[in-house]
Amino acid sequence: MVTGTHRAGRSRRWLLPVAVLLVWVFVGGPLSSFAGQLGSIQENDNAAFLPQSAESTRALEKLVRFQDEDTLPAVVVAERDGGLTADDTALLQRYAGELADVPGLAASGVTGPIPSADGEAAQLVVNLDARDGDALLETVGKVRDVVADPPAGLTVLVGGQGGILGDFIEAFGAIDGILLVVALLVVLVILLVVYRTPVLPLVVILSSVLALGVASAAVYGLARADVLDVNGQSQGILFILAIGAATDYSLLVVSRFREELRDHESRFTAMGRALRASWEPVVASGLTVVLGLLCLLLSDLSSLAGLGPVGALGIVGAVLASLTLLPAMLVLLGRAAFWPFMPAYGSEHRDDRGVWGRVARLVGRRAPAVAVVTALVLGVLAAFITTLDEDPVPQTELFLTEVDSVRAQEVLDAHFESDSSSPVQVVVPAARLQETVALLQDHPGIARPTDRTPTVFALPASPEDPTTPKVVDGEAVVLATLDAPGDSAAATRTLELLRTDLHTLDDDVLVGGSTAILVDTRDTTQRDRAVVIPAILLVILVVLALLLRSLVAPLLLILANVLSFGATMGVSALVFEHVFDYPASDPSTSLIAFVFLVALGIDYSIFLMTRVREESLRRGTRPGILKGLSVTGGVITSAGVVLAATFTALGVIPILFLAQIAFIVAFGVLLDALVVRSLLVPALCHWIGPGIWWPSRLARRP
Repeated sequence: MVTGTHRAGRSRRWLLPVAVLLVWVFVGGPLSSFAGQLGSIQENDNAAFLPQSAESTRALEKLVRFQDEDTLPAVVVAERDGGLTADDTALLQRYAGELADVPGLAASGVTGPIPSADGEAAQLVVNLDARDGDALLETVGKVRDVVADPPAGLTVLVGGQGGILGDFIEAFGAIDGILLVVALLVVLVILLVVYRTPVLPLVVILSSVLALGVASAAVYGLARADVLDVNGQSQGILFILAIGAATDYSLLVVSRFREELRDHESRFTAMGRALRASWEPVVASGLTVVLGLLCLLLSDLSSLAGLGPVGALGIVGAVLASLTLLPAMLVLLGRAAFWPFMPAYGSEHRDDRGVWGRVARLVGRRAPAVAVVTALVLGVLAAFITTLDEDPVPQTELFLTEVDSVRAQEVLDAHFESDSSSPVQVVVPAARLQETVALLQDHPGIARPTDRTPTVFALPASPEDPTTPKVVDGEAVVLATLDAPGDSAAATRTLELLRTDLHTLDDDVLVGGSTAILVDTRDTTQRDRAVVIPAILLVILVVLALLLRSLVAPLLLILANVLSFGATMGVSALVFEHVFDYPASDPSTSLIAFVFLVALGIDYSIFLMTRVREESLRRGTRPGILKGLSVTGGVITSAGVVLAATFTALGVIPILFLAQIAFIVAFGVLLDALVVRSLLVPALCHWIGPGIWWPSRLARRP
């Protein structure tokens, strides 16, 4: 007979999950709207991300005093096979007049038309007001509208720095819509295949979406307060991290809940036991990724430093949702969450059967051989990392689809010997002005002047007095046109030589401009790798040592994951060059990939080793390793597939960096889940035996 007290007690047990669900729906739901507002606070200008100590940054600070406005050049280029006609030239002059009236242009307006030496092309330089990114995109659109309907046979395109930036902003605009939709659809399909139920995937996806909403609201608020920077890359990675990590952590909780439902009739008791077993690996995994991402704060590039806390907030949202919202929904649904394959109370566990039972038995019988063969294969793949090409990638090659700015640059390269829209900007003491001009004029990397266009000249005091240089605080500015595109490898080599020669002339000379920004960004990234990577490894070692109460096991896990990273980058180097034919990889790509692969890859080892330690306390180390491998194999593999597929969704944004990150992380996560965590780590641990727990007392237990 059920008494009133018992009924009241049962009623109270429903209050907490209902309250948690209502809080998430009515608070987290409205916050989800901020995910669609992050695009309005993006900052995608490389110059804004460099440290104050960079030479191009110091040059820019001084150049501002010489400029009455903040401009960015766009180039309108026209081409006709066989040569431009008189009508074409007249049309370009008319375009120049119409473009001068476009809102959003700088006061310096439009220059040109400037014909090419072969007579087949001409260009107009349109100086845009660069103070507002959103307004700049609108202005680029208006410029394209003016030249959108040329006569037959005449090709007119908009490129240059303004056109490229406009295309970048437009490409990143897909993050707010298509990226999120693709990621959620991928997760839905995989969960339907894994669980064969229509209910559970929707529960997990709802939890993931609300986790992203809470994280996006926090990122939006901090960015508005100028606490962190957000660009298109960090926004895209936030979406993928929050959805992927929330799904991974949810899978661990769901798996343990299903186990406990077989042993306990009460859904509340089963969830209580599932949470007690799951919270530690989920929190430890989340903490590892968060601390690893926060190590990016040590970066001198604010774009990378901003990515750290942005990604960390996504992980925090994922952990909170998987340990509060998801359990609340699962308790309210009970066994119905798994319909039609509901786990019955008292039904048999089948962990030691199937694929993962066989893998565990293989590891138990052949641990040394499995460990050695797996490590050798990974080592051979890692050797190819030396072939990874990290030369500077021209901005026009960062797009994976055909855009106007890329086609415009191809026309400019074909018909113009120099890139006049991206000159080197040299700030020099006025007393050294003539020597600087002479050095630049004789330098082999500087374009040769024509009768109509000088390639080296001092910034004039005024348009009315072009022969008198402008001097501010005892300094002048010299502009020099490179004989190669400003974002090419040849241009960066020229700039490095120029800096060496000019610094020999005077230590106070500063070399800036878009090519200098590219060089400083590359050099700063190389410095960041030397600082951030050791910091990440140290942080992960400390977290693992505290979690596993051991020093040997954490070292094994870190070495295994570093080897996995090397193998992933080796395979990526081969695939990028011989399969995808990518031009090169930005140096920051490998750093970001290391953060994600080591921090996220260690998650699966944490899921495995926390269960192994739990089983080792009951069964002994070697039996505990095999039991832990067999019971976690399915959930960890599912989690790896989900996270890999989620990162693959980044490929819908047609930007080289994101496509490379998508492949590296997706392949690396699968390698970690299917090989490192399934074979290498358990085989090494089984081979060593109880010693993996040294110096804890578990190492001395038979």
